[in-house]
Amino acid sequence: MKFRIDLHVHSQFSGDNYSEPEETVLNAIAKGLQGIVFTEHYSYDSSEHAEILSEKYRDRIMIFRGVEFSSADGHCLVFGVNTDRLSLKDAPVEELVRVVSEQGGVVIPSHPFRGGNSIGSRVEEIKGFTALEGCNGYSHHSQNMKAIEAAARMKLPYTGGSDAHESKEVGQCFTEFDDEVTAANFLDLLKSGRYQGVDTRK
Repeated sequence: MKFRIDLHVHSQFSGDNYSEPEETVLNAIAKGLQGIVFTEHYSYDSSEHAEILSEKYRDRIMIFRGVEFSSADGHCLVFGVNTDRLSLKDAPVEELVRVVSEQGGVVIPSHPFRGGNSIGSRVEEIKGFTALEGCNGYSHHSQNMKAIEAAARMKLPYTGGSDAHESKEVGQCFTEFDDEVTAANFLDLLKSGRYQGVDTRK
């Protein structure tokens, strides 16, 4: 069985939408996902709501926490580390990767070729990323393809996440894991590379 997890989900606690987290969870269950990750903008503590929902729906779906961190060079998904407790505000992406890696966490550039808050072509110059986000629900197909091609050149896997800002958008893109995902092995599986991003919009 493949495990399908949307690694990039926002709610009203990201400050730029009105999406109710619980409604997003229910939509994710309805779409057959095995898990989602709330990656609220800029603050890990903003996803504290996920702890309550994780307990409430533990028999139906896995709910994890991460953060979409704003480095000086662009947005990155960070898993396994509470970035609010680190002195990283507006840090260069190289510093983010170094500190998070030392803490045992994972850094994955968000929508690297979408422009705006994205790292862009510099992504291939930076060492230490676990993967690239190759399937992003708010990026154009051509932008996602650039990310997938860059990941191949870097010999890295690529993930998928909806970047949902509305509950109904959850699961438009997700990451399909080859192995069973649990709370205990989530980070290790991200580091293993045994997964692939999926874009259902095609």
